[in-house]
Amino acid sequence: MTVTLDHGSLGCVLRGAHDPTRGVVQFRGIRYATVPRRFAAAQRLDQPISSSSETLDCTEFGPRCPQVQIDVGHLLRLPSNHVLPVEPEDEFACLNLDVCAPEGCLAPFPSSEHTRLPVLIWVHGGSQAMTFGSSASKVCDMTKIVSDSARLGAPIIAVSVQYRLNVFAHGDDKASKNLALSDQDLAIQWVHKHIAGFGGDPENITLAGESAGAVHCHAHLVTARTSGTSSLIKQCMLLSGSLALSPPQPRVVIDALRDKVSAELQELDSSLNLDNAPVDIMVEALRKSGIHSWFLESEDRFDHWQERVFSQRLLVSDVQFESVLWRNGIWAASTESILEAFDLSETPYSHLETKLKQAYGISSDRPSACKLGALDFINDCKFLLPAERLAEQQQQQQQKNDPPRAFRCIIDELNPWQPSHGAHHAVDLVLLFGGFDEQMTASGALKTGRELRKRFIRFINGSDPWNGDEVAAFGPYGMYQELDRGGEELGMRRRMDRLDVLREFGDGKVLDDVFLRLARGRISLLN
Repeated sequence: MTVTLDHGSLGCVLRGAHDPTRGVVQFRGIRYATVPRRFAAAQRLDQPISSSSETLDCTEFGPRCPQVQIDVGHLLRLPSNHVLPVEPEDEFACLNLDVCAPEGCLAPFPSSEHTRLPVLIWVHGGSQAMTFGSSASKVCDMTKIVSDSARLGAPIIAVSVQYRLNVFAHGDDKASKNLALSDQDLAIQWVHKHIAGFGGDPENITLAGESAGAVHCHAHLVTARTSGTSSLIKQCMLLSGSLALSPPQPRVVIDALRDKVSAELQELDSSLNLDNAPVDIMVEALRKSGIHSWFLESEDRFDHWQERVFSQRLLVSDVQFESVLWRNGIWAASTESILEAFDLSETPYSHLETKLKQAYGISSDRPSACKLGALDFINDCKFLLPAERLAEQQQQQQQKNDPPRAFRCIIDELNPWQPSHGAHHAVDLVLLFGGFDEQMTASGALKTGRELRKRFIRFINGSDPWNGDEVAAFGPYGMYQELDRGGEELGMRRRMDRLDVLREFGDGKVLDDVFLRLARGRISLLN
């Protein structure tokens, strides 16, 4: 079914998709910005069509950024009979978003700010290389969380954002830096300006993302004062990621990635370069380059990002087995290469090398334990410790009797289709958004998904999702608990004792070097 909405600030009528069973409407593929040419800074689009008498069709999802095709169902262990849609791609029309709202937004628009709905802006992940979790794929379809919010009496509006990725987000040294981040800035500004026309509250925006999406969200918090979005983001949710996962890199690193793609282009056709190559040839060069991860580029506005605290409330989560992304790569590595990665002899922390190796079972005479320990180290160094530090830094700024500024949770529900895969990276997307609930028979996962949505909806509405002095634990087997931060059970669920060892390394730059030696070239979504 379709519906129409006469949108004031956009100056046109929108035709959207209506799901009466769930009581939601979706306005899909709305362009929030234009890309004048490859690698150019985008320009916000506030009037999607030239004539107010026309109707803008928003019933189909918009195109995503061109990318190497990856089966997202592999990591998620989606049933083999589930066929993911083929999503259109367009490097110049990929700056679009989807607005999902309770069907009540079609009533006369709330005139009072007190009746407008809180807004969630979702930034997908995918190693800054691909789209892991679009609305079209159902992985991050906002329908269920919006439907549940209305059912719970705490309705929200959710916006999913597409943005430029991989080489298309990185021009040469004459182009604007960090095009993906700039694209998202424009999307945030667009939402602030136009969301009231959907019944949303422009002064009550929660920014959220998972994995690389969380990296970008953290970056927005750090750079908000310089980008102009400082007052636009009221609170933020970081799921399985932060800038610690993928810190900004110097220009030389970005150039090396671009040069690798450029070299593959030359192999395909010596007349082509990054500026003039047809998009399909660019994607083929990307595929041949074997680059699976991209990075933000260092800028002055990122300086001292590790020490920043924010006025916004934070919700920070991780899952039990984040390092699954490197599993195949680590298992294929030799024991010798892992031992070399942990060599600290040329660092100021050489005296801690033995202690670090013992903490993670890095030993030449136990190859399997050594590889498992390397995965545990990646998990703790890039996910667990940063999540703990972010929450701690926010709480340290909290004055006595102030409301909590950080909420910490862990997600330990097993994969519903292959429990032996564990509570792995990105399984929280399956649980939180419930896009595949109809294909799920695991009652524990269904129960955990409902609890996640309920608690996150509370946070988006400005309430405390749980006791801020405790850590919320979702799963396994559908359980929900609130754990003491220094308690025994949290220590059994996470390697909290190992964090004491990692904290001895100060700012963590040495640990980052260990991680890079371990992980470089070994990440894959096909784990």
